[in-house]
Amino acid sequence: MNPGLWTAVVNAPFARPGNRFWPALEAGGVLPRRVDASRGLRTADRELLLSRGVGITNLVNRATARADELSREELRQGARDLQQVVRYTHPRLIAVAGIVAYREAFEDPHAVQGPQPRELCGVPLWVLPNPSGLNAHETVASLGLALGRAAATAGLVLSAP
Repeated sequence: MNPGLWTAVVNAPFARPGNRFWPALEAGGVLPRRVDASRGLRTADRELLLSRGVGITNLVNRATARADELSREELRQGARDLQQVVRYTHPRLIAVAGIVAYREAFEDPHAVQGPQPRELCGVPLWVLPNPSGLNAHETVASLGLALGRAAATAGLVLSAP
């Protein structure tokens, strides 16, 4: 949804040491190896993401300690801004990490995780579990399964999980 405080410092997504996003991408077969973003992304990491068809953006660029610090209007504006990004980049899939913020940003209070019945600018839309450690009931394995399922629908799973 938005950068955490450490992510903003090192200018790399999901950079907090211990964040389960990068291990889950590996576990889901989206990446062939784990990326360590805790001190920023190396050029080789950025090239790997691009070669695998993975792009990462924020709905809201304001850094916070917790996603629940974002206002309803910030999230809704972020969803509107994402449309511009999608029109420019033409992704095969949009995956949003975090059901609570997704519901607010996309004004869909009954959304559930997984593929959504709506598209964004003609692109399939998925809601994935938030990989934050605050989302304690998810594991690297369960996050990997969710990421792998979403990526497979877009043809992005290129390695055996």
